[in-house]
Amino acid sequence: MASKPPGACCASGFRHEGTPVGETKSIGGTETYIVYPKNNQTPEKAVIILSDIFGIYINAQLLADEYADNGYLAIIPDLFRGDPIKLSDMESGNANLPAWFPNHQPAVVDPVVEASIKYLRKDLGVKRVAAVGYCFGGKYACRFLKPGKIDVGYTAHPSFVSEEELAAVAGPLSICASEIDNIFTAALRHKSEEILIKTGQAWQINLYSGVTHGFAVRADLSNKHHKFAKEQAFFQAVNWFNQYL
Repeated sequence: MASKPPGACCASGFRHEGTPVGETKSIGGTETYIVYPKNNQTPEKAVIILSDIFGIYINAQLLADEYADNGYLAIIPDLFRGDPIKLSDMESGNANLPAWFPNHQPAVVDPVVEASIKYLRKDLGVKRVAAVGYCFGGKYACRFLKPGKIDVGYTAHPSFVSEEELAAVAGPLSICASEIDNIFTAALRHKSEEILIKTGQAWQINLYSGVTHGFAVRADLSNKHHKFAKEQAFFQAVNWFNQYL
C-alpha cells in the first residue's frame, strides 16, 4: 500500500462553524453540494471534492466555498449514498469503521465519481477538472487521475491508496502529509516518492509538522498552529491548480 486503510484517526477531529453559500441538489440520483464562483455561472474549470468519511458536512462545504472564492466551480458528491459516518459518532468516539467500510468499496464509490465527472464535463461544459481527495477520498483522486477523467489531483493525508493506483496516475499530483499519521506514515511517504518519480508526472509531497491525520479538513481551529497548517494545506491545493489546471 502507498497508504494504509483508514483507522480510528480518520474518525476524529473538530466540527467547524460557518454558513455554506452553495446548494445541495440531486445529480443523477446522487446528492451533491455545488457552489459557483462569484459572477461566473459558466466556469471552464472545476474542483470535485472527494470527501473524508463524513461526506457532505459543514467542514467540507466550507472548503468547497473557499475553492469557489478562488475561481473554481466546486462540487461534493455524496460518495456514500446517504450513509456517511455521523459527526455525532466522531464527537462521541463511537464510529464503527470495521462495519462501515465493507459497504463503501470502489464498486460502489467509482460510479458516483464517474457520474460527477460526466456531469461537470458533459452537462456543464467544464473543460478542466481537478480532484481534491481528503482522507478516504484520496484513493479516488488517484484512481481517476487519467485522461478524460481528472486532469489534476490533490490529496491531503490519503488513505487506502494502493501502490498500483499511485503508479497509474496520469496527471500532476500534489500530496499534503501530516507529521503524525498512522495511515500515511513516513515510510509510506518515501515509498510514494519512489513510485511518483517513475510516473514521469509533476508531483509534490508537502509535510506539515505537529499535526495529525485529518488536519486539512478537521483541524482544531482554536489551535493557532493547526489553523495555520490547515490554511497552508488549502493554499497548497489552490496554487497547484493555478499552475496545472
